[in-house]
Amino acid sequence: MPNIVLYSSESCPYCRRARALLDHKGAVYTVLDVDRDPRLWREIAERTGRATVPQIFVGDRHVGGCDDLVALDWRGELDPLLDPL
Repeated sequence: MPNIVLYSSESCPYCRRARALLDHKGAVYTVLDVDRDPRLWREIAERTGRATVPQIFVGDRHVGGCDDLVALDWRGELDPLLDPL
């Protein structure tokens, strides 16, 4: 399974939804909590050009936010991305 990174905030409902979907898929991921480390906001902007959470990376691929993750799942593209073997 590829390395999955989720920039997140505990108060964000979209972050909770993205985590719930990843949990449902059995994905193992790392949460980078912007509430605990505000410097992560700058990192998000530099890596994505966006200023919102969640921001999700699967390996080197920037998936996007929660809506992007859900759309991948609806199109049947999330499972192969999470388990490329």
